[in-house]
Amino acid sequence: MDTPMNNRRNFLRASGAALLGAATVGRAAQGAVPEVPTQSKPDTQPPLAPANGRPYNPVVTINGWTLPWRLNNGWKEFHLVAEPVRRQMAPGMTAHLWGYNGQSPGPTIECVEGDKVRIFVTNKLPEHTTIHWHGILLPNGMDGVGGLTQPQIPVGKTFVYEFEMKKSGTFMYHPHADEMTQMAMGMMGFFVVHPKNPNYMKVDRDFVFLLNAFDIEPGAATPNVNTMLDFNLWCWNSRVFPAIDPFVVRTGDKVRIRFGNLTMTNHPVHMHGYDFEVTCTDGGWVPKSARWPEVTVDVAVGQMRAFEFTANAPGDWAIHCHKSHHTMNAMGHAVPTMIGVDHRNVAEKIMKLVPDYMVMGERGMADMGEMEMPLPDNTLPMMTGRGPFGPLEMGGMFSVVKVRDGLARNDYKDPGWFKHPPGTVAREWTGAAPTSTSAAPAAAGSRDHVLRARKPAAGHKH
Repeated sequence: MDTPMNNRRNFLRASGAALLGAATVGRAAQGAVPEVPTQSKPDTQPPLAPANGRPYNPVVTINGWTLPWRLNNGWKEFHLVAEPVRRQMAPGMTAHLWGYNGQSPGPTIECVEGDKVRIFVTNKLPEHTTIHWHGILLPNGMDGVGGLTQPQIPVGKTFVYEFEMKKSGTFMYHPHADEMTQMAMGMMGFFVVHPKNPNYMKVDRDFVFLLNAFDIEPGAATPNVNTMLDFNLWCWNSRVFPAIDPFVVRTGDKVRIRFGNLTMTNHPVHMHGYDFEVTCTDGGWVPKSARWPEVTVDVAVGQMRAFEFTANAPGDWAIHCHKSHHTMNAMGHAVPTMIGVDHRNVAEKIMKLVPDYMVMGERGMADMGEMEMPLPDNTLPMMTGRGPFGPLEMGGMFSVVKVRDGLARNDYKDPGWFKHPPGTVAREWTGAAPTSTSAAPAAAGSRDHVLRARKPAAGHKH
């Protein structure tokens, strides 16, 4: 579970309500810091419908939530608290991370094009921090680059950011102070700006998540922040399969899926069962004339992508990163390949010394999806998860888009596994076995030739 925050009274006592603003704000704003909403559950929370202000269709953050706001003299005010958190990556493994408001990633911020936004940021980390609003057009002094556009936010202090949303789109936030450490520890969040016209780019269901990665040694809980490439936990919103919630959709819905990449490599995100159109990047909406059909869209480091489709094919459709190592958990990179090696005699000798030793990998790695072998504490199996037909042999960046008939408009509960109509599941062939044929020999006089190499005679000079 994620660590819950103190209540507002304790927060104000600890911080002394001291404000050191990245923006110049009035005394009314300085004297009334917004509440600190927190979330302790790692499950997907229902969308937060706007209680006031311009109308919009709220997003659903996979294994996350949306940050509430208050209206204050025409400003939408939010409060983020940067702090250490405990994040359950999947049942059986909890990581010690840094995040915002009790979780990593932090809560999604939602507003509308044209809104005036004021964001209070309180630092409860053991070192200074800032927040950069990735992709958002704003005054230079609000850009959040420590030392360049603002002082760092000291430990225990609160800064204020103020800007007007100039355009709608898909954005994110993350530190720009000790960035290697703080982002590797899980500090990031999603930022969605809805169009001023609620009918522009309107969809029925709008999902968001961030791609992030960690290097956490088996049995450990704190990420290695110095890792450049060899991450062993590939996550969506700091969760790995089988703990990434499904994308629940009713048949006929117009669906948008948005994601941003804050890992150290690119990710080709592939969805089964549909083709879709890429409709938004971190630079803005893609005009209809420039969209292209896809089933896989690559998202580079620091980029955002969104695609849309009409859910007209019921079923349980896989969605995942198409880099095969990114759909595995706690993978050891130095494990030798033993395919085709018969090491039963060696295994018998080892088992006399190590009774729990298992022969693995001589016929491939599929057995890993079924075996329940002993693991260190706070560690996940490399290949895991079960579906209606057996082991799924997945991990990491994998989930399921569950398209169902008869769901209510705001029903996002997991409907369980899909019940396939009779005759629509691949099955074993029970008829006569097919006969194999070999290629016919080359006919006489054909132009195929056999080449023979002859070693030069001794003393031959080239």
